[in-house]
Amino acid sequence: MIDWLLSPISGADQHSISSAVSWHARSMVLAWAVLVPSGILVARYWKRWPGQNWPKELDNKNWWNIHRVVQTLAFVLMAVGVWLIWENKDFSSTTHAVHGYLGWALCLSALLQIIGGLVRGSKGGPTEPQMRGDHFDMTPRRRRFERIHKTVGWTSLCLSVVTIILGLYLADAPRWMFFVLSVWWLVLIGLAVRWQSQKKCIDTYQAIWGIDSRLPGLAKAPIGWGIFRGDRNETS
Repeated sequence: MIDWLLSPISGADQHSISSAVSWHARSMVLAWAVLVPSGILVARYWKRWPGQNWPKELDNKNWWNIHRVVQTLAFVLMAVGVWLIWENKDFSSTTHAVHGYLGWALCLSALLQIIGGLVRGSKGGPTEPQMRGDHFDMTPRRRRFERIHKTVGWTSLCLSVVTIILGLYLADAPRWMFFVLSVWWLVLIGLAVRWQSQKKCIDTYQAIWGIDSRLPGLAKAPIGWGIFRGDRNETS
């Protein structure tokens, strides 16, 4: 069994690739299979931090800081991965071409996410110098940002799985890599299903400003699927 797991997926006797390709794969897998989905799950399910007495305690920024740091690190690793493979680009087969084009699409999506974050508009609200703000008022600018940010994020996450699998296949990676990644993805899916059933995906707006129905942003429905909103009867 151990020998089978250690052998390449093709069944060849040896697994041999260049150092640049090997480190390209490591950096991309760490970025897109580990950091990106972890950052997404934290942002989606941990706006109410453990021990936080929400909605009495508001705007815990732990989830935001983790999401920002993790995704920034993922972008840096992705850039390193691109640099490593730049001189070894290979579009000699359909599989190589599909992997390459998907990889560039993911790079573009990551850049789009960064640009979107920079132009998402002002925050506003009681804790800011000016009450009025794109997020506090949920202006069209803010709503467009959220639609694009979430759509690009989820789409990229799904495309990254396909891209990684193709990359491992092209590198004729050992079977244990496919096995470990499959188990990891199943764990992430299991956590998402569990936290979704526990209604941990609370509205970002309410996580920051509370559940008072008079708040301007609460006059509009939250953007995205499966988002939970509390009401005035919520006590914890």
